[in-house]
Amino acid sequence: MTSGIRLSSMKGAMNNTSGSFLTDEDWFNLGKADAWAGRPKLPPEQNSLAASMYELGYSEGEIERPPTDSRTTFGNKSTA
Repeated sequence: MTSGIRLSSMKGAMNNTSGSFLTDEDWFNLGKADAWAGRPKLPPEQNSLAASMYELGYSEGEIERPPTDSRTTFGNKSTA
């Protein structure tokens, strides 16, 4: 996910008071992706449920490795 897509998605979701642009799962996954990418935590300010889902995903992303991380693949030896 590129930062441009991420920013436009967040801006659209934050400007939409009904929250129909991003689901709870989307916010969770966005938080996790931000943690994996080493980006700062930026939960939405206007929607407390979305912020909670984002923070939960971010926290999980901090303790899990991304699926593309070769160190989590069985049978491969870590080169890190």
